[in-house]
Amino acid sequence: MARRYFPKSVQDLLWWYERFISPLALVAGFISDNFILLKRVDFWFTDALLFFYLVVSALCIIALNIIESGRVRNQLIVRFAPFIPVVMQFSFGGLFSGYLSLYSRSASFLASWVFVVLLAVLLLGNERFMRLYVRFSFQISVYFGVLFSFLIFFLPIIFHQIGPKMFISSGALSLLVMTLFLMILARLVPEVVKKNKTVIARSIAVIYIMFNILYFNNIIPPLPLALKDSGVYHNVVHLTSGTYELTGEPLAWYQDYLDYNNVFHETPNDRAYVYTSIFAPTGLTTIVQDQWQYYDPAARKWTTTDTIAYEITGGRDAGYEGYTYKGYLTPGDWRVNVLTQYGQIIGRVAFTVVPVSAPVSTVVTDK
Repeated sequence: MARRYFPKSVQDLLWWYERFISPLALVAGFISDNFILLKRVDFWFTDALLFFYLVVSALCIIALNIIESGRVRNQLIVRFAPFIPVVMQFSFGGLFSGYLSLYSRSASFLASWVFVVLLAVLLLGNERFMRLYVRFSFQISVYFGVLFSFLIFFLPIIFHQIGPKMFISSGALSLLVMTLFLMILARLVPEVVKKNKTVIARSIAVIYIMFNILYFNNIIPPLPLALKDSGVYHNVVHLTSGTYELTGEPLAWYQDYLDYNNVFHETPNDRAYVYTSIFAPTGLTTIVQDQWQYYDPAARKWTTTDTIAYEITGGRDAGYEGYTYKGYLTPGDWRVNVLTQYGQIIGRVAFTVVPVSAPVSTVVTDK
């Protein structure tokens, strides 16, 4: 009796996939990427998995267009050709999920929400893209986007550098790879490439320009750097054991996720210490900056009072730990932007300074 609910043909199997398997795979893939597979951007497994998805996607584009052009007449291959867009969708979905997992950890959501939301939309929309994946121009456009997104953080890992030069190099390499890929396709299916070359050129140009606009406006998170931990404290001591002793006010569990809700009760001659732990890949040494800003109610804008730069070295799973401090803070809203040396926001610590005459209760934690 139950057998009648199972697919009986290729068309039924595709319908079964879209209706039941694909949504479950989306949820399972995103959970596994966030909590199991993609824990560090510089792990060889992370990069190998994303590279595998890129290779599979490229092979699907080649195979689908060769079959669609009529160059393959084997009935068994032709019969299962409808599954190629499914595999392509799965590979692109794996890339979107992986990028959302990695990029969303890399920077303050308030600074990079546009790019993170764009990745989320692509991940969710991927479930509706399968019919579009049969279009050559759409295939190439999506592939260029995922390739560029991969190289943005992969080249800094390889060369142990970050910054505009690495981003420009990523864009140049993406264009070079796409040119070689299209040359291969032009030999295999010349009529398909010729028919779509104008649309492809425009699409790639738009995506390339959009990425540059997002990057140079500090909207793309500065992967592979990521803020692992941060907070405002009344005292920070670097112990001889290499750990840090942090003295701060007790917070409700939800306040760890709401940086703007922190309150710093300041006594006379008190200092505010901002502690950060920044992840960087092994072999990467770079400069970061703590930019202290006060919100001026009269001028209705944030005013920078201090910018303190220091060097970090990558490789530690929990991140490179450090702190900066400032005394005699004006009561009101403050924030410390954790920046790269090029001005990209890695993260942000926001708090409100409230003057008090006597010290408030504090707790001591070790990190």
